Amino acid sequence: MSPRAFLRVAQVNLAVIALNIVSGGAVRLTDSGLGCPDWPTCARHQLTPPLSLHPVVEFSNRMVVVAVTLVAVVALVAAWRRAPRRADLTWLAGGLVAGIVAEALIGAVVVYSKLNPFAVMTHFVVGIAVLTDAIVLCLRAGRSAAPGRPRVEHRVVVLARTMVVLLFVAVVAGTATTGTGPHAGGKAAARLHIPLTDMTRVHSGIVLLLVALTLVTIWTMARTRAPEATLDRGRWLVLAMVVQGMIGYTQYFTHLPALLVGFHVAGAVTVWTAMLWFYDGLFRHEPEPLPRPRPEVGGAGRQARAAGDGPDTSSTRVTASRPGR
Repeated sequence: MSPRAFLRVAQVNLAVIALNIVSGGAVRLTDSGLGCPDWPTCARHQLTPPLSLHPVVEFSNRMVVVAVTLVAVVALVAAWRRAPRRADLTWLAGGLVAGIVAEALIGAVVVYSKLNPFAVMTHFVVGIAVLTDAIVLCLRAGRSAAPGRPRVEHRVVVLARTMVVLLFVAVVAGTATTGTGPHAGGKAAARLHIPLTDMTRVHSGIVLLLVALTLVTIWTMARTRAPEATLDRGRWLVLAMVVQGMIGYTQYFTHLPALLVGFHVAGAVTVWTAMLWFYDGLFRHEPEPLPRPRPEVGGAGRQARAAGDGPDTSSTRVTASRPGR
Protein backbone atom coordinates (compact mmCIF):
# COMPACT_ATOMS: atom_id res chain seq x y z
CA MET A 1 0.00 0.00 0.00
CA SER A 2 1.29 3.45 -0.88
CA PRO A 3 1.66 6.20 1.78
CA ARG A 4 -1.08 8.24 0.09
CA ALA A 5 -3.54 5.32 0.20
CA PHE A 6 -2.72 4.68 3.85
CA LEU A 7 -3.40 8.34 4.64
CA ARG A 8 -6.88 7.96 3.14
CA VAL A 9 -7.50 4.90 5.35
CA ALA A 10 -6.41 6.89 8.42
CA GLN A 11 -8.77 9.73 7.50
CA VAL A 12 -11.70 7.33 7.16
CA ASN A 13 -10.87 5.98 10.61
CA LEU A 14 -10.96 9.46 12.08
CA ALA A 15 -14.34 10.18 10.50
CA VAL A 16 -16.04 6.99 11.74
CA ILE A 17 -14.60 7.34 15.26
CA ALA A 18 -15.96 10.89 15.49
CA LEU A 19 -19.31 9.58 14.25
CA ASN A 20 -19.24 6.88 16.92
CA ILE A 21 -18.83 9.44 19.71
CA VAL A 22 -21.71 11.55 18.40
CA SER A 23 -23.98 8.51 17.91
CA GLY A 24 -23.17 7.41 21.46
CA GLY A 25 -24.35 10.82 22.64
CA ALA A 26 -27.57 10.33 20.68
CA VAL A 27 -28.21 7.10 22.61
CA ARG A 28 -27.94 8.95 25.89
CA LEU A 29 -29.97 11.97 24.83
CA THR A 30 -32.90 9.87 23.60
CA ASP A 31 -32.98 7.78 26.81
CA SER A 32 -32.08 4.72 24.74
CA GLY A 33 -29.23 3.51 26.93
CA LEU A 34 -31.15 0.39 27.94
CA GLY A 35 -33.03 -0.02 24.67
CA CYS A 36 -31.04 -3.23 24.31
CA PRO A 37 -30.80 -4.58 27.87
CA ASP A 38 -28.30 -7.33 26.99
CA TRP A 39 -24.88 -7.41 25.35
CA PRO A 40 -23.71 -8.35 22.74
CA THR A 41 -27.25 -9.45 21.80
CA CYS A 42 -30.03 -6.90 22.06
CA ALA A 43 -32.42 -8.83 24.31
CA ARG A 44 -31.70 -12.32 25.68
CA HIS A 45 -31.14 -14.54 22.63
CA GLN A 46 -32.46 -11.98 20.13
CA LEU A 47 -29.70 -10.25 18.20
CA THR A 48 -31.77 -7.66 16.34
CA PRO A 49 -33.95 -5.08 18.12
CA PRO A 50 -37.74 -4.83 18.03
CA LEU A 51 -39.14 -2.03 15.89
CA SER A 52 -39.27 0.56 18.65
CA LEU A 53 -37.39 3.86 19.06
CA HIS A 54 -35.11 3.10 21.98
CA PRO A 55 -33.99 -0.39 20.89
CA VAL A 56 -33.39 0.80 17.31
CA VAL A 57 -31.31 3.80 18.46
CA GLU A 58 -29.20 1.67 20.82
CA PHE A 59 -28.72 -1.11 18.26
CA SER A 60 -27.80 1.42 15.55
CA ASN A 61 -25.02 2.72 17.76
CA ARG A 62 -23.75 -0.83 18.18
CA MET A 63 -23.68 -1.19 14.40
CA VAL A 64 -21.58 1.97 14.21
CA VAL A 65 -19.19 0.34 16.69
CA VAL A 66 -18.98 -2.73 14.41
CA ALA A 67 -18.15 -0.47 11.46
CA VAL A 68 -15.51 1.35 13.54
CA THR A 69 -13.95 -1.98 14.50
CA LEU A 70 -13.78 -3.20 10.91
CA VAL A 71 -12.23 0.04 9.68
CA ALA A 72 -9.67 -0.06 12.50
CA VAL A 73 -8.68 -3.61 11.57
CA VAL A 74 -8.30 -2.48 7.95
CA ALA A 75 -6.03 0.33 9.16
CA LEU A 76 -3.86 -2.12 11.09
CA VAL A 77 -3.52 -4.41 8.07
CA ALA A 78 -2.81 -1.39 5.86
CA ALA A 79 -0.10 -0.17 8.24
CA TRP A 80 1.51 -3.61 8.09
CA ARG A 81 1.40 -3.69 4.28
CA ARG A 82 2.41 -0.05 3.81
CA ALA A 83 5.56 0.52 1.77
CA PRO A 84 7.75 1.59 3.41
CA ARG A 85 6.48 0.09 6.65
CA ARG A 86 6.80 2.35 9.70
CA ALA A 87 6.73 1.17 13.29
CA ASP A 88 5.08 4.35 14.61
CA LEU A 89 2.11 4.02 12.25
CA THR A 90 1.75 0.31 13.01
CA TRP A 91 1.66 0.96 16.75
CA LEU A 92 -0.89 3.76 16.34
CA ALA A 93 -3.12 1.57 14.17
CA GLY A 94 -2.83 -1.21 16.73
CA GLY A 95 -3.80 1.30 19.41
CA LEU A 96 -7.02 1.99 17.51
CA VAL A 97 -7.99 -1.68 17.60
CA ALA A 98 -7.10 -2.01 21.29
CA GLY A 99 -9.01 1.16 22.18
CA ILE A 100 -12.14 0.09 20.32
CA VAL A 101 -12.08 -3.32 22.01
CA ALA A 102 -11.79 -1.52 25.36
CA GLU A 103 -14.71 0.71 24.40
CA ALA A 104 -16.85 -2.35 23.59
CA LEU A 105 -16.05 -3.95 26.95
CA ILE A 106 -16.80 -0.73 28.81
CA GLY A 107 -20.05 -0.51 26.85
CA ALA A 108 -20.98 -3.92 28.25
CA VAL A 109 -20.25 -2.64 31.76
CA VAL A 110 -22.47 0.38 31.07
CA VAL A 111 -25.35 -1.90 30.06
CA TYR A 112 -25.03 -4.41 32.92
CA SER A 113 -24.51 -1.64 35.53
CA LYS A 114 -27.78 -0.06 34.40
CA LEU A 115 -26.04 3.11 33.14
CA ASN A 116 -23.84 3.76 36.14
CA PRO A 117 -22.74 7.41 35.70
CA PHE A 118 -19.07 6.66 36.37
CA ALA A 119 -19.12 3.89 33.75
CA VAL A 120 -20.77 6.25 31.27
CA MET A 121 -18.15 8.93 31.99
CA THR A 122 -15.34 6.41 31.49
CA HIS A 123 -16.93 5.31 28.23
CA PHE A 124 -16.81 8.86 26.87
CA VAL A 125 -13.28 9.61 28.10
CA VAL A 126 -11.92 6.41 26.53
CA GLY A 127 -13.69 7.45 23.33
CA ILE A 128 -11.75 10.73 23.42
CA ALA A 129 -8.53 8.73 23.86
CA VAL A 130 -9.35 6.64 20.77
CA LEU A 131 -10.16 9.86 18.89
CA THR A 132 -6.74 11.22 19.90
CA ASP A 133 -5.04 8.12 18.53
CA ALA A 134 -6.90 8.53 15.22
CA ILE A 135 -5.97 12.22 14.96
CA VAL A 136 -2.28 11.54 15.61
CA LEU A 137 -2.35 8.69 13.08
CA CYS A 138 -3.73 11.04 10.42
CA LEU A 139 -1.15 13.72 11.20
CA ARG A 140 1.81 11.34 11.17
CA ALA A 141 0.69 9.39 8.11
CA GLY A 142 1.25 12.41 5.88
CA ARG A 143 4.85 13.14 6.81
CA SER A 144 8.22 11.76 7.85
CA ALA A 145 8.67 9.76 11.04
CA ALA A 146 11.40 12.17 12.19
CA PRO A 147 10.45 14.36 15.18
CA GLY A 148 9.35 17.89 14.37
CA ARG A 149 11.38 21.02 15.05
CA PRO A 150 9.70 23.88 16.95
CA ARG A 151 8.50 26.82 14.86
CA VAL A 152 7.84 28.91 17.95
CA GLU A 153 9.60 29.80 21.18
CA HIS A 154 9.77 27.23 23.97
CA ARG A 155 7.41 29.19 26.22
CA VAL A 156 4.72 28.96 23.55
CA VAL A 157 5.11 25.17 23.46
CA VAL A 158 4.77 25.06 27.27
CA LEU A 159 1.63 27.21 27.12
CA ALA A 160 0.15 24.98 24.40
CA ARG A 161 0.82 21.83 26.43
CA THR A 162 -0.95 23.45 29.38
CA MET A 163 -3.88 24.20 27.07
CA VAL A 164 -4.15 20.53 26.07
CA VAL A 165 -4.16 19.42 29.71
CA LEU A 166 -6.71 22.06 30.67
CA LEU A 167 -8.98 21.07 27.79
CA PHE A 168 -8.86 17.44 28.91
CA VAL A 169 -9.87 18.53 32.43
CA ALA A 170 -12.72 20.55 30.88
CA VAL A 171 -13.90 17.48 28.94
CA VAL A 172 -13.92 15.35 32.10
CA ALA A 173 -15.78 18.09 33.95
CA GLY A 174 -18.25 18.26 31.06
CA THR A 175 -19.01 14.55 31.33
CA ALA A 176 -19.52 14.96 35.08
CA THR A 177 -21.88 17.87 34.40
CA THR A 178 -23.91 15.66 32.08
CA GLY A 179 -23.85 12.99 34.79
CA THR A 180 -25.68 15.36 37.14
CA GLY A 181 -28.23 16.56 34.57
CA PRO A 182 -31.43 15.10 33.18
CA HIS A 183 -29.87 13.16 30.30
CA ALA A 184 -28.82 9.93 31.98
CA GLY A 185 -29.49 7.64 29.02
CA GLY A 186 -32.48 6.10 30.76
CA LYS A 187 -35.25 7.32 33.06
CA ALA A 188 -34.27 5.00 35.91
CA ALA A 189 -30.51 5.62 35.67
CA ALA A 190 -28.60 6.86 38.70
CA ARG A 191 -27.17 10.38 38.84
CA LEU A 192 -24.07 11.88 40.42
CA HIS A 193 -24.90 13.36 43.82
CA ILE A 194 -23.72 16.85 42.87
CA PRO A 195 -26.06 19.80 42.19
CA LEU A 196 -26.22 20.52 38.46
CA THR A 197 -25.71 24.26 39.05
CA ASP A 198 -22.50 23.70 41.02
CA MET A 199 -21.05 21.28 38.48
CA THR A 200 -21.94 23.65 35.66
CA ARG A 201 -20.07 26.47 37.39
CA VAL A 202 -16.99 24.27 37.75
CA HIS A 203 -17.11 23.23 34.11
CA SER A 204 -17.67 26.75 32.77
CA GLY A 205 -14.93 28.14 35.04
CA ILE A 206 -12.39 25.70 33.61
CA VAL A 207 -13.50 26.56 30.07
CA LEU A 208 -13.17 30.31 30.68
CA LEU A 209 -9.68 29.77 32.07
CA LEU A 210 -8.82 27.73 28.97
CA VAL A 211 -10.09 30.44 26.62
CA ALA A 212 -8.06 33.09 28.48
CA LEU A 213 -4.92 30.93 28.30
CA THR A 214 -5.52 30.34 24.58
CA LEU A 215 -5.77 34.09 23.92
CA VAL A 216 -2.57 34.70 25.90
CA THR A 217 -0.81 31.97 23.90
CA ILE A 218 -1.87 33.44 20.56
CA TRP A 219 -0.90 36.95 21.71
CA THR A 220 2.54 35.61 22.71
CA MET A 221 2.89 33.94 19.32
CA ALA A 222 2.05 37.17 17.53
CA ARG A 223 4.54 39.16 19.64
CA THR A 224 7.30 36.63 18.92
CA ARG A 225 6.57 36.59 15.16
CA ALA A 226 5.31 33.03 14.88
CA PRO A 227 4.54 31.79 11.34
CA GLU A 228 1.23 33.02 9.98
CA ALA A 229 0.03 29.48 9.25
CA THR A 230 0.49 28.58 12.92
CA LEU A 231 -1.39 31.69 14.02
CA ASP A 232 -4.23 30.76 11.67
CA ARG A 233 -4.60 27.41 13.43
CA GLY A 234 -4.86 29.26 16.72
CA ARG A 235 -7.57 31.53 15.36
CA TRP A 236 -9.58 28.55 14.15
CA LEU A 237 -9.23 27.00 17.59
CA VAL A 238 -10.56 30.16 19.25
CA LEU A 239 -13.50 30.19 16.84
CA ALA A 240 -14.35 26.58 17.70
CA MET A 241 -14.16 27.42 21.41
CA VAL A 242 -16.43 30.45 21.04
CA VAL A 243 -19.08 28.50 19.12
CA GLN A 244 -18.89 25.67 21.66
CA GLY A 245 -19.25 28.16 24.51
CA MET A 246 -22.29 29.77 22.89
CA ILE A 247 -23.94 26.36 22.53
CA GLY A 248 -23.08 25.50 26.13
CA TYR A 249 -24.58 28.64 27.65
CA THR A 250 -27.64 28.46 25.38
CA GLN A 251 -28.37 24.86 26.34
CA TYR A 252 -28.04 25.68 30.04
CA PHE A 253 -30.38 28.69 29.99
CA THR A 254 -32.92 26.81 27.84
CA HIS A 255 -32.98 23.90 30.34
CA LEU A 256 -30.83 21.45 28.39
CA PRO A 257 -32.85 20.50 25.30
CA ALA A 258 -31.56 17.20 23.92
CA LEU A 259 -30.78 18.55 20.45
CA LEU A 260 -28.54 21.33 21.77
CA VAL A 261 -26.77 18.91 24.10
CA GLY A 262 -26.10 16.73 21.06
CA PHE A 263 -24.54 19.69 19.26
CA HIS A 264 -22.45 20.30 22.37
CA VAL A 265 -21.12 16.73 22.24
CA ALA A 266 -20.20 17.22 18.57
CA GLY A 267 -18.60 20.53 19.53
CA ALA A 268 -16.43 18.79 22.11
CA VAL A 269 -15.12 16.47 19.39
CA THR A 270 -14.47 19.49 17.14
CA VAL A 271 -12.64 21.50 19.80
CA TRP A 272 -10.47 18.53 20.82
CA THR A 273 -9.52 17.93 17.18
CA ALA A 274 -8.77 21.62 16.64
CA MET A 275 -6.60 21.69 19.77
CA LEU A 276 -4.42 18.79 18.64
CA TRP A 277 -4.22 20.28 15.13
CA PHE A 278 -3.09 23.59 16.63
CA TYR A 279 -0.46 21.93 18.81
CA ASP A 280 0.86 19.94 15.86
CA GLY A 281 1.27 23.18 13.90
CA LEU A 282 3.79 24.48 16.43
CA PHE A 283 6.36 22.12 14.91
CA ARG A 284 7.91 21.89 11.46
CA HIS A 285 7.72 18.40 9.98
CA GLU A 286 9.57 17.08 6.96
CA PRO A 287 7.65 15.29 4.21
CA GLU A 288 8.24 11.59 3.90
CA PRO A 289 11.10 10.89 1.47
CA LEU A 290 10.09 9.16 -1.73
CA PRO A 291 11.18 5.50 -1.97
CA ARG A 292 14.22 4.89 -4.16
CA PRO A 293 13.51 3.06 -7.42
CA ARG A 294 14.67 -0.53 -7.41
CA PRO A 295 17.57 -1.34 -9.77
CA GLU A 296 16.47 -3.23 -12.84
CA VAL A 297 17.44 -6.86 -13.20
CA GLY A 298 19.73 -7.62 -16.14
CA GLY A 299 16.97 -9.26 -18.14
CA ALA A 300 16.09 -6.00 -19.91
CA GLY A 301 19.67 -5.48 -21.06
CA ARG A 302 19.90 -8.99 -22.42
CA GLN A 303 16.70 -8.50 -24.37
CA ALA A 304 18.05 -5.27 -25.84
CA ARG A 305 21.27 -6.97 -26.97
CA ALA A 306 19.33 -9.83 -28.48
CA ALA A 307 17.38 -7.31 -30.54
CA GLY A 308 20.60 -5.61 -31.67
CA ASP A 309 19.93 -2.40 -29.70
CA GLY A 310 22.90 -2.68 -27.35
CA PRO A 311 26.63 -3.16 -27.85
CA ASP A 312 27.99 -6.69 -27.84
CA THR A 313 30.71 -6.84 -25.21
CA SER A 314 31.55 -10.53 -25.59
CA SER A 315 34.68 -9.86 -27.67
CA THR A 316 35.82 -7.29 -25.16
CA ARG A 317 35.59 -9.87 -22.38
CA VAL A 318 37.62 -12.42 -24.43
CA THR A 319 40.32 -9.86 -25.27
CA ALA A 320 40.53 -8.78 -21.67
CA SER A 321 41.01 -12.37 -20.55
CA ARG A 322 44.04 -12.84 -22.90
CA PRO A 323 46.36 -9.88 -22.50
CA GLY A 324 49.08 -9.35 -25.08
CA ARG A 325 47.19 -10.91 -27.94
